[in-house]
Amino acid sequence: MKSEKLLGEERRNLLLDKLINSTKPITGGELAQFANVSRQVIVQDISLLKAKNHPIIATSQGYVYLEKNQHDKQMLERLIACKHNPEDTKEELTIAVDHGVFVKDVIVEHPVYGDLTASIRVGNRNEVEEFMKKINENKASYLSQLTEGLHLHTLQADSIEKLNRACQDLEKAGYLVKEEDS
Repeated sequence: MKSEKLLGEERRNLLLDKLINSTKPITGGELAQFANVSRQVIVQDISLLKAKNHPIIATSQGYVYLEKNQHDKQMLERLIACKHNPEDTKEELTIAVDHGVFVKDVIVEHPVYGDLTASIRVGNRNEVEEFMKKINENKASYLSQLTEGLHLHTLQADSIEKLNRACQDLEKAGYLVKEEDS
C-alpha cells in the first residue's frame, strides 16, 4: 500500500519497519514508490538509518535488514579464495548454489583501500540470474577485476558436507586458489 508523502523521521521509521518485517530484499524503487518519494531520497534515508547503527545492507536484490535475517546465524561459514575471468562468474556462482550453498559476499584486497567487501547474497539459480542481469544492465565491473581475478567469497551452508562438495566442484572447475598456486 502506497503511503502519502511523509516527512523525514516518520518516513524513515516506516521504511525501517518495512525492512525489518520483510522476508526478502526490497529495492530502492519499491521503497520510493511505497514512501511516495524519489529513489535518491531513499538512498539518503537508508544512509541516515545506517548512521544510527541499523544493520541495513544494500545487495544486488535490494535492501536487507540483517538482524531480522536469521540466515547468517544458523549457517556454517567458509572463506574461500578464487581466481577466474569475469566471464566465469556465473558458472562459479551456479556451482556453489547448486550444492545448496549461499554465496554471502565477495572480498578483494585493494592497494589503497585495503579489503573491499560487497554483498552478493545469492542462494539459488534465480538469484544468480538476477545478479548477472544487474551486472550486465548496469555495465558494472566485477570487484575481482581490480585484482586480476583474485577474490574471496564467504560461503554459507547448513552442513559441512554441502560446503565440501561445493568446494570440490569449484576446485575441479579450476576456480579455487590452492596453496601450491600461490
